Amino acid sequence: MTSLPIRTVTVGAFKVPTDSPESDGTLEWDATTMVVVEAEAGAETGLGYTYGDAAIAEFIRDHLIPVVSDRDVFDVPMAWNAMQHAVRNLGRPGVASMAIAAVDTALWDLKAKLLGLPLVKLFGAARESVPIYGSGGFTSYDVKRLIAQLDGWASAGIKQVKMKVGREPEQDVSRVRAAREALGEEVRLFVDANGAYDRKQALSQAESFGALGVSWFEEPVSSDDLEGLSLVKDRAPAGMDVAAGEYGYDAFYFRRMLDAGSVDVLQADATRCAGYSGFLKAAALCEARSLPLSAHTAPALHLPVCCASACVRHIEYFHDHSRVESLLLDGAPAPKDGALMPDLSRTGHGLSLKRADAERYRVA
Repeated sequence: MTSLPIRTVTVGAFKVPTDSPESDGTLEWDATTMVVVEAEAGAETGLGYTYGDAAIAEFIRDHLIPVVSDRDVFDVPMAWNAMQHAVRNLGRPGVASMAIAAVDTALWDLKAKLLGLPLVKLFGAARESVPIYGSGGFTSYDVKRLIAQLDGWASAGIKQVKMKVGREPEQDVSRVRAAREALGEEVRLFVDANGAYDRKQALSQAESFGALGVSWFEEPVSSDDLEGLSLVKDRAPAGMDVAAGEYGYDAFYFRRMLDAGSVDVLQADATRCAGYSGFLKAAALCEARSLPLSAHTAPALHLPVCCASACVRHIEYFHDHSRVESLLLDGAPAPKDGALMPDLSRTGHGLSLKRADAERYRVA
C-alpha cells in the first residue's frame, strides 16, 4: 500500500463546563471547548483536536476539509503545506493555526493506524515515557483548595506542580509561601503569571519566589515583550528557569524568541502551533540551540510527539485538559510515578472519541 486517498473528514465542537470558576493572572473562564476532527481512509479513522472557540470547527469545514480531502493520507507534510497556503489571506496565527493543528494531528494518527503502528513508533521513539507536572492552582481558588489540589498531585507521585499568580500581586508571595510550606521541600514548585506583571514587578516577585524555592517562572511578563523576558531571565535567581512560548503559532515566533535569548525553556503547544508537524519544528529549533522544550497542556495529545523529542523536559498535566480528555476520549493516559507512558498495544496515538459521553457537550 503506497497511496490511499483521504475520503471523509468531519469536525465537531464540545464545550465542557469547568468544575468550578477558574482564573489566572489575566483571564477568567468557566468552560473548555474541544474541537475534534476525524479523518477516514481505508478502514481506519484518525482523530485530532484542539482547544479553543467553536468557531474553529466552522473554519475547518469551510477552509481546510476541501484542501485535504482526496489527498494521499501518507503524505501528511504535503497536506500540511497545502493548509498553510490555504490560510494565507485569512491570518496564519490564531484560529487558522489551531484549525490546522486539529486536522494535522488527525492525519498523523490516521497514517499510523493504516500502517498498524503506535504513533510514537512512526515518529521514532527517543524515550519510553515523559515526566509531567501538575498544573492548575488557579487564582480563583482559596488557599485551602489550592493546597488540596497541589498536594493531591504530589501524593499521587507527581513531584512537580504549578500554581497561577498575578491577579492580586500583593497576595502572591503569601499564597506561594503557603503552598511551599504545605508541600515541603521535596516537591518542585512552579508559578505562572500569564504575563500579568510589568518588568519591575516581575523582577521583585522573582526574588521573593526564589527565596521560597520556586524553580520555574512562566510568563513573568507578556510573552510579546521579548526584552522584558530577557531581563527577568538574566536577573532571576540561580535555579529559576524563565519559560514562555505557549502562544507560538509558527516556527518564526519560536525562532524570534530563541534568537532574543528570552527563555531558559521554550514552551510549545501542538494544539496551537499547527499540530504535530509544527511541534516537531519547535523541537528542532530547541535542539539546534541545546535548549529544553516543554509541552503546554493537552497531555494526551502531546505524549507521542514528546516521546519522539529528546529535548522535551516535561508535559504540562493541566487540570482542565486532563479532565476533558478523560471525559471525552477513550485511551487518555494516566500518570504513573510522575510520568506518562504511551500504550504501545494501540495504534496511532491511542485515543478515540467517546461518542455517547461527548454528545451531551456538543455545541457545533
